[in-house]
Amino acid sequence: MHRTLRSWLLWNAFITAASAAVAAETVIAVIPMGTTHEYWKAMHAGALKAAQELTSAGTPVQIIWKGSLREDDRDAQVQVVENFIGRQVNGIVLAPLDSRALIAPVEEAAAAHIPVVVVDSPLRSDLPASLVATDNREGGRIAGRYLGKLLGGKGKVIMLRNIAGSGSTEEREAGFLETMHSDFPQIDLISTDQHAGVTRDTAKTAAENLLNRFGSEVNGVFTPNEPSATGMLLALRDAGLAGGKVKFVGFDSAQVLVDALKTGDIQGLVIQNPFKMGYLGVKTVLAVLAGKTVPKMIDTGVGLVTPENMNEPANAALLHPAIAE
Repeated sequence: MHRTLRSWLLWNAFITAASAAVAAETVIAVIPMGTTHEYWKAMHAGALKAAQELTSAGTPVQIIWKGSLREDDRDAQVQVVENFIGRQVNGIVLAPLDSRALIAPVEEAAAAHIPVVVVDSPLRSDLPASLVATDNREGGRIAGRYLGKLLGGKGKVIMLRNIAGSGSTEEREAGFLETMHSDFPQIDLISTDQHAGVTRDTAKTAAENLLNRFGSEVNGVFTPNEPSATGMLLALRDAGLAGGKVKFVGFDSAQVLVDALKTGDIQGLVIQNPFKMGYLGVKTVLAVLAGKTVPKMIDTGVGLVTPENMNEPANAALLHPAIAE
């Protein structure tokens, strides 16, 4: 009987200690726009890296990664945020797929005293504790300057947009158009109002429609993110316009795009750092929970990678983020 009582007391002590450890763990929900593209996988890896470092330093952190498959499913992302609020997570790192539609759930999080750090794409609200992102307008300007240079300041250009409501890509598109108008007045923008949608297949269809209409006259194209760039790449190849016949500047670093940069089917990629966004997003929300003051905007950098500089160590690291770590 004595031995049984002692065993029970030891087991109870173990359960109590385990429960205390779980209670002490900080739970952070990380909500991407989608989960399909390589870009988001790199962001997930960055978030996990931050959690590992924090846990090793004595602040146990659990990352819960959840997003919809499609990057245009506003209702699904709103529901994900609301579910995490209901679960009373400690903090949220959010990549809003719509700059307006996600304001209401972020307001709900604020009312529940759950801090939100926005990554990748801005929200039209002052409630998020911080925005960890690319200077997207400057990214668009970089693309515009490079494509204009490739064309010698003359020719006809298509810009295939992403989707309406995406704050990050709308900024890139605005920066591109701004540079085209100000720096290259002799370049004719023959189409700038078509949208690619959120998948490679929808983007390929949109790109094919544009090339069917303008393929005999277009000299250059710009696309503002991974799926739009991938769809355009496939359409240019099918139309026999790849390999530099039509100068192509895209955005992001999926493997298919990096391979196309090597072969000359893409002349330039504007590159972000989604790994760093995930990493700093988690670190920033933990700082907020610790009562620290954080910057309202944290710029994670943006640059241009070309076939000539893609093997430089800094660029190679961005083209091949450490997703598997």
